[in-house]
Amino acid sequence: MKVEYRCDCPITTGLDIIGDRWNLVIIKQMFFQKKKTFKEFLDSSENIASNILSTRLKFLLENEIITFKRLPEQKKIKIYSLTQKGLDLLPLIVEISIWSNKHLRKENPIMLTNEQLGIELIDEDKEQFKEVALENYKKLMSAY
Repeated sequence: MKVEYRCDCPITTGLDIIGDRWNLVIIKQMFFQKKKTFKEFLDSSENIASNILSTRLKFLLENEIITFKRLPEQKKIKIYSLTQKGLDLLPLIVEISIWSNKHLRKENPIMLTNEQLGIELIDEDKEQFKEVALENYKKLMSAY
């Protein structure tokens, strides 16, 4: 399921990969909610349907945003992780969070604050936040 790019614009080309409603949600869940198995993604608060999740994971795999390993003791379970290409999306996710907090809180008053999410460092020092988030993710995945 490789992408057929719509045009030669770099922004549109990027959106052909990450512009889907679910792709960045899955990547965000991997970074910040420590989700790494199909079941963990399926059980998330975003309520992604299993057929859509399967399709999106396959797409992300084929486009080298994520990869997977099988658990040695349970070969049926895939542990998904971000590739470098996926890790490089962290700054984009951080900027979307900052933009949402600035512009969408009135439209979505139930949106959690960064403090409630445990990511208040994003408001204080976004560069340090990105470093810490990346380091934490790499530590988590080093066990697999």
